[in-house]
Amino acid sequence: GPCTECSCSSGKEPEKDPNHTKKKDNGDRLCIPKIFFGTRTHKQITQISRELKRTAYSSVPMTILSSRDYTCIHPMVSHSSNRNEMCVELLEGKHGKSCSYYHGVHKLSEHHALQPAARVSQAWDIEDLVSLGRKLRACPYFAARELMVGADIVFCPYNYLLDPQIRDSMDIKLKDQVVILDEAHNIEDCARESVSFGVTESQLRAAREELDFMVSNNIRQKHHEPLRAVCCSLI
Repeated sequence: GPCTECSCSSGKEPEKDPNHTKKKDNGDRLCIPKIFFGTRTHKQITQISRELKRTAYSSVPMTILSSRDYTCIHPMVSHSSNRNEMCVELLEGKHGKSCSYYHGVHKLSEHHALQPAARVSQAWDIEDLVSLGRKLRACPYFAARELMVGADIVFCPYNYLLDPQIRDSMDIKLKDQVVILDEAHNIEDCARESVSFGVTESQLRAAREELDFMVSNNIRQKHHEPLRAVCCSLI
């Protein structure tokens, strides 16, 4: 069930069975849902975490999910135009190298500054996470994802909640959780964006040429002919 996501690995209650949320605790505690707080931009997350800091809830376990554009600190990957691809290649060790920042991720996700502690103001924003990551030489992108396991509140841009592919890759499970959408009137645009993409005329022409080649060489003709027709009609 959804409760396996709630099992607290943040070190908050180390003495308890980590699966304590799966069943009622002493017959009276049910699984506590996470709050997923979606905003339009990363900048708004910074504002909200600043506000959280000023409340009585400033020490709740939290995390902020964001892209590698904001959280990658690897000297080569962070300056690359395709960070996602380069990161994956490094982690797969394709060129015989790996990412030392990724291997240090626990130094960051288990750091006391990010752990809930009594009477200590804990709320942080992406910049705090990144600067701590630089100091510890540990990856903020994956640390933020690790922290999601024990977090009570998870901040992220809308599309992390709306786009099924991102949800999947980030391992976000919304069943039985609480979802709050800030400025929800922007949701329609965001939903449209997540199922839209743009192509240029030259891309269409190139696709049509490739499909022409497939059809004329008898390669899976019945699949490629209708695709060619679509390209032609769009052109």
